[in-house]
Amino acid sequence: MVTNLSLLRLLQLVSPSLPIGMYSYSQGLETAVHDGWVTNAEQTGDWLRGLLHNGLAKVDAPLLARLYDAWQADDTDAIKHWSQTLTACRETAELRAEDKQTGQALARLLVNLDMPEAQVWQKRPDATLATLFALAATRWQIGKADAITGYLWGWLENQVLGAIKLVPLGQVAGQRLLQGLAGELPSLVEQALQLTDDDIGGSCFGLALASSRHEMQYSRLFRS
Repeated sequence: MVTNLSLLRLLQLVSPSLPIGMYSYSQGLETAVHDGWVTNAEQTGDWLRGLLHNGLAKVDAPLLARLYDAWQADDTDAIKHWSQTLTACRETAELRAEDKQTGQALARLLVNLDMPEAQVWQKRPDATLATLFALAATRWQIGKADAITGYLWGWLENQVLGAIKLVPLGQVAGQRLLQGLAGELPSLVEQALQLTDDDIGGSCFGLALASSRHEMQYSRLFRS
């Protein structure tokens, strides 16, 4: 059960005000809107639901669970292995750069929040957001399932904020999306915790195509 302090730490960790630059990444959504794949709230919901179910629930979330266990056991080899595995799952240069840059930014922040273990990750090329998120979760005594739920929520909120600007959507439409998709997170977390190592993996072809096209898009607001 999450305690009051660990709940507050989790809220801090998933806050949009966390200075790691997540607001500057759309993860292909900008191109999906530009090319007419996503034009309204319903299509936005379908896009995000597809990424949640076919990407994050099958890759990010189960790997975050393993990184959490590795940090809790102080297993350096396992931490490196799962961090490199997650990096290898990023299908485009932009997605890899996003994960590295946000991971390194979170590492710098955690060093300043008295987590010396994050020091080495400030410049590691295989740093990922999930790697440092898992470190913070273990040191702040946030439960594993709660940490995964928070990670998915942070991703979802950032994507909806991007959609509000890009599609564009109204603020109320954005809140409806959050309300609807948030209800699917508990089952996705449970699914992620049950996956074996051999079950981990997924591919979102639309995301890969959108991200690749975004690298050459003429006019861009976002870095991915």
